[in-house]
Amino acid sequence: MSEQFNIFDFYSDMEKNNVLLSFKGAITDDLISAIIELIENKLELKNESSRIKKKVFNILVECLQNLYHHNAEFNQQHGCDMSVVVMIAKNREGYSIVTGNLINDVKIESFKSKLKEINSLDKEELKQLYKTVLTEGKFSAAGGAGLGLIDIGRKSSEPLEYGFIPFNENYSFFSLNVKINQ
Repeated sequence: MSEQFNIFDFYSDMEKNNVLLSFKGAITDDLISAIIELIENKLELKNESSRIKKKVFNILVECLQNLYHHNAEFNQQHGCDMSVVVMIAKNREGYSIVTGNLINDVKIESFKSKLKEINSLDKEELKQLYKTVLTEGKFSAAGGAGLGLIDIGRKSSEPLEYGFIPFNENYSFFSLNVKINQ
């Protein structure tokens, strides 16, 4: 007998973890707009402070744009969209925005190095790095200048949590967890 997916267990886990949104699939401009609108409405219904709403909104936009750009690169190389994962949850401390996508293994070390650098800097140093990259454009080997990731680091409440899990011989699954404390 084959193992069957239990939607009730999935639902129960999402309820237990207070998941506001969970999505898996290809990311598009329209989807980004819909997710942003949905989360804005949910934060409004929760009567969150404008400071929290702004932080969640800004970080969410950067995370979604990063997924979109990596998907576009994947599509260009493989002729198909990559499936990504986005989840937003509320906990006692605040909010978590969790994303996941495939990344080419040849980029992992460079990416890890950038994430470690971002996590090693305080908010003022991140602000300075952001300004430097904005003017000089040197930080990312992945096409962009890496400003989005630096900005996420600046606006997050805690160091960025990340991981890489081997997916196949060329790709790994990259996960990013960004925390916004109240």
